[in-house]
Amino acid sequence: MAGAGAGLAVVLILAGIGWLGGMFDGTEPTAAAPDTCVWTPQNATTNTDLKDVGTPPTKDLPTAGTRPMTITTNQGTPITVSLDLTRSPCGSESLTYLAGKQFYNNTECTEITADGALRCGDPKGTGLGGPTYSVYSENTPTPPDPSASASPDTHLPLYPKGTVALIGNPPGTNGSQFLVFFKDFTPPSPQYSIVGTVTGGMDTLTKISKIPTVDNGSGSKVKPKDKVLVQSLTVGDVAGDTAPSAAPSASSQS
Repeated sequence: MAGAGAGLAVVLILAGIGWLGGMFDGTEPTAAAPDTCVWTPQNATTNTDLKDVGTPPTKDLPTAGTRPMTITTNQGTPITVSLDLTRSPCGSESLTYLAGKQFYNNTECTEITADGALRCGDPKGTGLGGPTYSVYSENTPTPPDPSASASPDTHLPLYPKGTVALIGNPPGTNGSQFLVFFKDFTPPSPQYSIVGTVTGGMDTLTKISKIPTVDNGSGSKVKPKDKVLVQSLTVGDVAGDTAPSAAPSASSQS
């Protein structure tokens, strides 16, 4: 009888816990919302050029619509960009977060690349700097299949003039650095994740593209002879459809 009484007590306790947890109130337990974005930690001990400003949020982020981004330099009219939240929600969120931390203010653009792009976003100016996290590539273009029949899209550049793309080393480990293309570019193996498009200030970008380059100290003649300084970088509010959607699939996180 003592054993039966103890067993009954256990059943009653478990039932009480279940009642408190909503087992008998007719409602289903609420599942935790999935992460929209994942931020991979980077080691600031092994790379002293990294700057720790925390990490962006991971949940309930906009995955549709656009955000306006403004890059004000010492070279003329501000360069305005439309960030694509549909194709690059996490890259856009990273730029938005870092802009809010004034991460880009008073930083040098380190390269005018042979590919026809201005490279900016390194707070240390070494080409190795960034935040203490990285974000996967979401919107890397796919080269046309050479075996497929010719189509009107076959000869379109993969990175048209005015494209803004994230750059990471190795590819897919994007941090704060980005490229702004001032001419069309089609590499054999695309590696840069497209995050937006220039909407204004192309005159400034054209002016910058004509600046002579010198050795960057590593044997590459890519450093602007005249300093190109990002005085400020800001990101505005979301425009268009702002409703969060499901997290990007694993296949898009490449």
